[in-house]
Amino acid sequence: MPSGGCFCEAVQYKYEGEAQGKALCHCRDCQKITGSTYSTNLIVPGDKFEVTKGSPKSHSKKADSGNEITSHFCGDCGSTMWRDGKTFGGSKVIKVGTLEDPKAFDEAKPAIELFVPERISWVGGVQGASQLKDMPGSAEV
Repeated sequence: MPSGGCFCEAVQYKYEGEAQGKALCHCRDCQKITGSTYSTNLIVPGDKFEVTKGSPKSHSKKADSGNEITSHFCGDCGSTMWRDGKTFGGSKVIKVGTLEDPKAFDEAKPAIELFVPERISWVGGVQGASQLKDMPGSAEV
């Protein structure tokens, strides 16, 4: 059963089941949350997701998709571990870097890239991944 948590280990989670999606996101929100060029994400079933230690804090805002999105993070070290919201139904969007398995990034090769027009100029696209200009089902903004 895959598990993960924040940098200081105060908040831990686990989930069961296969990833429903694997995506890179180049939106400005993900750049800010990660402090990097994009976020690497696994979309997993929310009904098989469980916080096993600690109590994450959360922050909701209107995302680049036009829908509200909630980030769940550690109140001590600040690590964002997952996001959820209407766009994803009941699923959780896990930040792959928070998973315990050191091979998680290898196994999370994205099938899709989101907000490609926001991709940093010196970052290339992932070969074979669908390239989308926004989030499927985005609200009109």
